[in-house]
Amino acid sequence: MKERIIILGAGESGTGAALLAKAKGYDVFVSDFGVISEGNKASLYQAEVSFEEGKHTEDLILNAYKIIKSPGIAPNVEIVKKALGKNIPVIDELEFAFGFTKGKIIAITGTNGKSTTTMLTYHLLKEAGLSVGLGGNIGKSMAGQLVDIDFDWWVLECSSFQIDGFVNFKPHIAILLNITPDHLDRYDYKVENYVASKFSLFKNQGKEDFALLYTEDKLIHDYQVKHPFSSKLLEFKFEDIPYEGAYANPSGIIVNLDKQRHTFSQDLLTIKGKHNQTNAMASILTAKLTKIKNDKISESLPKFKSIQHRLESVGNIHGIEFINDSKATNVDAVYYALDAFTRPIIWIVGGVDKGNDYSQLDAVSTNVKAIICLGKDNEKIKEHFKSRCPIIEETQSMQDAVEMGYKLSKDREVVLLSPACASFDLFKNYEDRGNQFRLAFQLLEREIELKKLSQ
Repeated sequence: MKERIIILGAGESGTGAALLAKAKGYDVFVSDFGVISEGNKASLYQAEVSFEEGKHTEDLILNAYKIIKSPGIAPNVEIVKKALGKNIPVIDELEFAFGFTKGKIIAITGTNGKSTTTMLTYHLLKEAGLSVGLGGNIGKSMAGQLVDIDFDWWVLECSSFQIDGFVNFKPHIAILLNITPDHLDRYDYKVENYVASKFSLFKNQGKEDFALLYTEDKLIHDYQVKHPFSSKLLEFKFEDIPYEGAYANPSGIIVNLDKQRHTFSQDLLTIKGKHNQTNAMASILTAKLTKIKNDKISESLPKFKSIQHRLESVGNIHGIEFINDSKATNVDAVYYALDAFTRPIIWIVGGVDKGNDYSQLDAVSTNVKAIICLGKDNEKIKEHFKSRCPIIEETQSMQDAVEMGYKLSKDREVVLLSPACASFDLFKNYEDRGNQFRLAFQLLEREIELKKLSQ
């Protein structure tokens, strides 16, 4: 009799896991409490995978050999609690996929910067001609890709929710970029639980593996000192020069590895700001661990394009640069964004507040010359910044926000969408918010061009 695998959630990861499980001969059933997209339904139909939507039928779920859960489904959801109560293993899609790859894993986590570091690392390996796949919390499902192809290397963005579903998952190179309190509702509102979740990425590593840590982050440093692990620690930092690892100074990023020193000019980086130097240190250090030569890394770095919705330049109008940072849904991410610019900023901020403490931004908001609040409830933002910023405007329209930004700015200044908040009051998600920002910019650009032609 075939072992029965249940997939909870039919998004990208769940559908991919279902397709791989079916291809490997399991009895597969998919259950999604919401609505399954038409594209994913078509994939399940084609693979002859049974599914339900709009409900979780216990009789069809709680007879499972194993459950693969979407990272977005909290462990305290009733059907998950009942499965755990019956000692049914509940794992993540990446944990399942790991059992079917012969490739080496590069796993990247952190509160902020995961996507940029994942994409840059993948870019460097891909440009060097390595056999490399991309997956995890970005791009296509690793499990879904494994139905047709495997790679020598997999670069995976891993959220804490995904890491919580790891049992045997073992990255050859594991990277921890930073930790700031986030998603604490999933961790009993205890930051120490969230930190422990991040660090469990390293739990299965051995002495032949590598742990890359930004140890100038106090939460990372303090936890690592008290909880040493088996893999080889490589640090990346700014203040001190590590014996082995990477560091950055104004002239470049330097990697110390195997008693050799490798230097890469800051001019090669297309991503700006101190936080992106941290991301670049992690990516370049990883590239060196995969034996990529310096000249190939130096050739590849200038070709890298920033990911969408993360400090993404959408264009210039009369020397005014419009930056889409819609992915900055917490205060810490906005701190990095504001810190990345020395030019005056017109800052578009707001949305669904996540318990934000805006005082954390006081040190980096001194070059904000105007604030445009974009959200249904902006009182908290206005109250905090009313004595710090001379101009505070308010709107619930992205088009109005972009036009206001243009009118309030002048040459060499920046109109920055970096919301610090979730998007669900006015938009479908942060991608929709960022796309609407880009569209509003394009409409404004066209309107200005038409006026110019008519004169």
